[in-house]
Amino acid sequence: MLSHPQNKYRAFKFLDFPERTWPSSKITHPPIWCSTDLRDGNQALANPMDHDRKLKFFKLLIESGFKQIEVAFPAASETDFNFVRYLIEQNMIPNDVSIQVMTQARSDLIERTFESLIGVKQAIIHIYNATAEVFRRIVFQKSKQEIIELAVSSTKQIKSLCLKYPETKWTYQYSPETFCFTEIEFALEICEAVAEAWDPTPQNPMIINLPTTVEVSMPNIFADQVEYFCKHFSKRELVCISIHPHNDRGTGVATAELALLAGADRVEGCLFGNGERTGNVDLVNIALNMYTQGISPELDFSDIKNVAEVVKECNELPIHPRHPYVGELVFTAFSGSHQDAIKKGFKARDTQDHPFWEIPYLPIDPADLGSNYEAVIRVNSQSGKSGAAWILQQNHGINLPKNLQKDFSQIVQKVTDKNNRELTHAEIWALFREEYGVSSNQREFKLINYQSYKLEDVYKIEMSIDVEGELLQISGYGNGLLSASVKALNLEWPYQITIAEYYEHTLGKHTNSRSISYIHCIDSTGKAYWGVSIDTDIAAASMQALLNAFLKFHNLNYQKIKTH
Repeated sequence: MLSHPQNKYRAFKFLDFPERTWPSSKITHPPIWCSTDLRDGNQALANPMDHDRKLKFFKLLIESGFKQIEVAFPAASETDFNFVRYLIEQNMIPNDVSIQVMTQARSDLIERTFESLIGVKQAIIHIYNATAEVFRRIVFQKSKQEIIELAVSSTKQIKSLCLKYPETKWTYQYSPETFCFTEIEFALEICEAVAEAWDPTPQNPMIINLPTTVEVSMPNIFADQVEYFCKHFSKRELVCISIHPHNDRGTGVATAELALLAGADRVEGCLFGNGERTGNVDLVNIALNMYTQGISPELDFSDIKNVAEVVKECNELPIHPRHPYVGELVFTAFSGSHQDAIKKGFKARDTQDHPFWEIPYLPIDPADLGSNYEAVIRVNSQSGKSGAAWILQQNHGINLPKNLQKDFSQIVQKVTDKNNRELTHAEIWALFREEYGVSSNQREFKLINYQSYKLEDVYKIEMSIDVEGELLQISGYGNGLLSASVKALNLEWPYQITIAEYYEHTLGKHTNSRSISYIHCIDSTGKAYWGVSIDTDIAAASMQALLNAFLKFHNLNYQKIKTH
């Protein structure tokens, strides 16, 4: 890279427009959407779509709610021409949908384009020519007047052909192709000339499409260009102002949103941003941005995973895992602090006094897009105490006590560090069951049965437990079932444990739901361990949880005896 890029590159000329009002405007309703996936997106593919892929994509766009779809450049290839004919002859176009076709400002191509549309109920004829000074001088070597004459003569030809087929409802669209780096006064001049030739009326409408053919400036400058154009175009109330942003600077979405503030009525783009170079603006991104602001985009992405799969299949292109709203990882938190905030957000949602979505780090509810919460929190070595706790709560209804969350997170972190990968939900559940004795078939201290008696102010417990295959009867007294059980264990083994924490809750809302008990024990040396158990009998669950914790003290002391 150059140390002095100003010697090679010039900053884009700022538009002197102090009358701008768009910074104070608000987006309150969706624009008219036009998908260009089957034309602009298709021409950018290494392997352009065949008939079947195009048809599958077309059906997806219809299902998603698009009412304007640019389907082809029919004069460019037989594949495109035949696809347009197929849609018309097989009656594949719903009555409320307009297909759009594109053509260059060339007489023979315009004739061929109309041939492809014979019999269509309604269609948009889109014609373009480049207007920027660098194109006029370098590419076409034509004057401004010659560029205008080309656009006007093509417009007149199209108008004549529209009159030839009165059974079709025609809409005309003109694009000064390189609008974003065309002198603003010349852009107005050529569009005024085209509009004069077309003579737009409410019955004879027109679309003026202002492309960001190549992003050459910051989005605010394009917004100025659009507002300036809207305020100075003489037939503004008779035309639909459309924009067609590309993404060369990575600001296509911002460009589109600011242009809507500036007065644009319509947006052309592709699903997930396919297109030449860095792509066209991502229509899904803009639509869902609106959705998160409480504005219905009037497009249906309630099963966004299916939309993504069809688009990937038809384009034969992947979608980045961090792509907004649809990427595999966009609703995923690995960071411990993020996980903790999300977990607390969902907990607060149960008691909030309003219906609005307020989950930290999640600007949209994944469920609205057909996604579940399984992928929201994923656990790796970067995760904190909330990650694994969230997964257990979401999948198994288990609400870990705070200190147990910390204890289990340390165990999870050791495993993820050792394996150098994230753990699946199933692996986390299996690790939890193994570590705290929840899995009954792995217990070395297993409660077989028990009997309890209340003798005045004390309880007596008699327990039958299986200790590594040997049936043992123990008993003890205390001021409750658990304290009596601790006393029985301390009489049989010399570990002298006490209960530091005890929690329990049901795992369902029915009277026959199972209960889970968590017990945190500590011995005279300060060693502490957790035990957990699930049972339909809450007393049995608590005693088995105690045994599961006690087993860890037993194993620890047994290892000490072996080493001596």
